Amino acid sequence: MVFSSPVRLWLFPNLVLLAAMAVWGVVRYAHLPERIPRHIGSGGVDAWTGRSIGSAFALVFVYAAVTVLMTGCAELTLRVTPRDELPDTGADTRRFAVGASSSLNRPGSRDSARRVARSLLLLNTLVGVSLLVGCGILWRSVPDPHVSPWLFVAMTVPILVGTVLTVMAAMSDRKR
Repeated sequence: MVFSSPVRLWLFPNLVLLAAMAVWGVVRYAHLPERIPRHIGSGGVDAWTGRSIGSAFALVFVYAAVTVLMTGCAELTLRVTPRDELPDTGADTRRFAVGASSSLNRPGSRDSARRVARSLLLLNTLVGVSLLVGCGILWRSVPDPHVSPWLFVAMTVPILVGTVLTVMAAMSDRKR
């Protein structure tokens, strides 16, 4: 896939974060205990698994997959013909004609498409920050079931902020 310039620029922090996460995991892997957390619930770690590449790097793999998905969504957003470039067949037919539903989710303009694509990649970066916190829990040297409650907040807040910013970018397009 050939990425357009706005996507490449906004993809860079995601790739740096993914690389840093992978390098950190490779460095930590030899020092991991035989049991590592598999699930973290409200009371701390409530399930354990044996150390393996798959279990130790699950969050890195998830982030890589989410990065591919979000980058694809951002790229497709930039490739869709915006509503302001669609042929004008009259206000009523353009809005209510058969097949008009395909234009309901189109960005209003090229600028709007760029804003939405950037917000998707920013959301992806914040998902990476959240998963990085999870890696800190996963890659501890001692198998400790206690997890501080603030870590749940540290993992949730970045995703919520990114989601709000993405929704705001899409809603601002709808108002224009």
